Parts: sequence; structure tokens; C-alpha cells
Amino acid sequence: MSDELILVVEDDADIQELLEYTLLQAGYRVDVTDRGEEALEIVREHSPSLIVLDLMLPGLDGLEVCRQLKMSGATARIPVIMLSARSEETDKVRGLETGADDYVIKPYSVAELLARLRTQLRRIRPAAVGERLEFEDIVVDLAEHRVFRDGVSLSLGPTEFRLLTAFMERPGRVWSREQLLDRVWGRDIYVDSRTVDVHVGRLRKALRAADAGDPIRTVRGAGYALG
Repeated sequence: MSDELILVVEDDADIQELLEYTLLQAGYRVDVTDRGEEALEIVREHSPSLIVLDLMLPGLDGLEVCRQLKMSGATARIPVIMLSARSEETDKVRGLETGADDYVIKPYSVAELLARLRTQLRRIRPAAVGERLEFEDIVVDLAEHRVFRDGVSLSLGPTEFRLLTAFMERPGRVWSREQLLDRVWGRDIYVDSRTVDVHVGRLRKALRAADAGDPIRTVRGAGYALG
């Protein structure tokens, strides 16, 4: 199963069930909700890789959810695919202007939605296409599973490699311990949050092995960030 978490925000129970089943069968982890307010809370707690967002929701509608996500630096880069039964051009323009990365009109082909979803993930996740991640003097070769700093090859354990990959995908983003547990270890595995501190410490030690400074920043009361 992929470590990518997809959040489905849809108030039609039948469509929600279909999307959840389809995404699980495609190998993704899935979280679902039928309310905009809860969607924002889930995003804050679990930092999904992508959001499939219905336009028409009770309470906080999809446009407002999207607007709030795109206004926050912590969530602005999460792709949003907006779903709507409204096919008018003005509605599509409103959705895209609010910050949605794609707009899919109901009824839609599940195969098409999956293709659009994969396109968005490839855009933000170089890991999906076997590329390299680079930040300052750090290079992560995802295809060969190797890490270099200032041209020096570093030795990282598998957990430290996944941690560094998460940091490198979103430099500057502050990750809470809970979000790192979700992203690196998975939601179905119980690991104490203090384990994150241990592995971040190991990652820092490995990155400093190239006689360079510590690129990981500790944010008191919040978590960790790269740069």
C-alpha cells in the first residue's frame, strides 16, 4: 500500500463509499468526512497528500474549505481536486480561482478521477516518478535510495530515509510529531511519539557526518522543519 493519504470530503454517502473503496483498491490510504469543518481539522492533524473535495457541503462549503487551505502556508501546497455537479463555466472558474488544482464535473469516470489524482501527486511528489529531491547541499536520489550532502554519500537507515524524504518534499513546512508518525510510520502502526525524536536525532547525526551544519529546525511546541 502507498504511504500517500487521500482525504475525501463528500456528503453523498454512496459517492463517498465508492471513492473510498476505489482509492483503497488503488493502494492509497484514505480518510473520509462529509463536513467541511471536520475536513480542515483532519488536514491539520494528518496532513493528507491530496484532497478530493465536493463543492456542495452542509455548513462550510467546498469553496470556503479550499480558500482556507490555500491561504495557510502549512496547507497551501496540498493539491485539491474539486468535485461538482455544476458544469457552468462560471462555477469552474470560481473553483479554480479559489485555489483548486483541478475541477471534475459529476457524473465522472472513476478511472479519469484516478488519472487526475495521480497527475497531481506526480506534480508534488517526485518520489512518484523516481526523481531526485534537492535542498541546499542535500540530494536524495529516490531511484537508487541514496543520500548525498555536499557530494558526500551518507549512510541512513530506512526510517531516517523516509523522514528525510518527507522533509525534503516540503522544505520549511513544520511537521508535528503526530504528522510525522502518520507520514513515515503509517496510521495503522502504534509508535510512541517520542520515537520520532529518536529518529530525528539519528537523522541529524547522519546529516552532520559530512562536516556540515544541522539543517533540521526544532520548533518549540510544534515539531520539526527542514530549513
